[in-house]
Amino acid sequence: MRKILIVGAGQAGLQTGLSLLEHGYDVTVMSARTPEEIRGGRVMSTQAMFHTALQYERDYKLNLWEDQAPEIRGVGVSIAGPEGDRELDWVGRLDNHAQSVDQRIKMAGWLELFEDRGGKVIFHGVTTSDLDSLTRHYELVLIAAGKGELVQLFGRDPNRSPYSTPQRVLSVSYVHGAGRRPEHPDMDAVRFNVVPGVGELFVIPGLTLSGPCEIPFFEGLPGGPLDCWSDRPAAGEHWKRMLELMRQYFPWEYERFKHAELTDSQGTLSGGYPPVVRRPVGELPSGGIVLGMADVVVANDPITGQGSNNASKCAASYLYSILERGDRPFDREWMERTFERYWSVVEPVTTWTNAMLQPPPEHVMNLFRQAADTPAIRQRFVNAFDDPADFGNWFLDPELAEQYLREVARG
Repeated sequence: MRKILIVGAGQAGLQTGLSLLEHGYDVTVMSARTPEEIRGGRVMSTQAMFHTALQYERDYKLNLWEDQAPEIRGVGVSIAGPEGDRELDWVGRLDNHAQSVDQRIKMAGWLELFEDRGGKVIFHGVTTSDLDSLTRHYELVLIAAGKGELVQLFGRDPNRSPYSTPQRVLSVSYVHGAGRRPEHPDMDAVRFNVVPGVGELFVIPGLTLSGPCEIPFFEGLPGGPLDCWSDRPAAGEHWKRMLELMRQYFPWEYERFKHAELTDSQGTLSGGYPPVVRRPVGELPSGGIVLGMADVVVANDPITGQGSNNASKCAASYLYSILERGDRPFDREWMERTFERYWSVVEPVTTWTNAMLQPPPEHVMNLFRQAADTPAIRQRFVNAFDDPADFGNWFLDPELAEQYLREVARG
């Protein structure tokens, strides 16, 4: 029975660990926090998981909250014009529903499930010096903790990382009591609101500790009006500030959120980070090597809502590579090939995400305008959130976009 250590108890680490248990591996997970500490802590993300990622969870019976979380049936786009009102506003339907489960619920529950299924959990923070001794006791060590000292083991890949500074300032609140979106009152949908020169406001229907909720999420341009979180306000002030910014810049969303309240005192988050791709193999002072995964090695900006999806796809890709390896050693060459297999999946996501951080070119605005009157364009756009590789076939290139519009016009 091959022994594997996973450092980090998030989407990628726990999905990988739980999947490996089903295939008879001896798996240990190291988590800096207990399930109780996770449930009682601050929100960690703005996850919206689409069909492919959700199916990986179903395959290993990890979809413990599927019957409780709202079914996200669409993705809507609103873009403000020069006068501040909406120039564009439409929604497209997903072929298969998406869902969002507060990671405080999910990771705490998965940690408990991991132990119930025979996995070993060590509740302890891990330093580089700790890893030096640990690697001698395991055949493979995966690093799935995307923050802290261990990330420094993995050098930035400049050829795959066009940005060196944060491209957005992020702020999040989890709230109860928001009104329904009047354009589709009977359908839960992720809403993507854009004010050029200011930033974006996403709204994600989700499930939190106290039940269904809405997750409004600002992506502010650095130096702009949505970049106002350096003082790290307390939860109540944080939400009050978000509401006032909604009122000024996203009034169509403010109308349904003006009476909403925070789900709990830990339901806010703010910050920012540079999008980065790192080299996948980390070398320890003793010469031992470890393999990074998910946002340790590919940390995209959350503007396209792909973080948890990428983590799930990374777990599925690494699982395949581990099973395929059989009893052969997990050497450096295997580690690099394993990452490149995952990179073939996540590279289109990274390209699309980095493009969305820039002002939309005219061909993209033309696609959005045409989508308002053409259901086929809306459907293709929103369903590519599940398969972002499709964006390269029509959305990102002006000539391919023009060709696609001609095909749509022909019917």
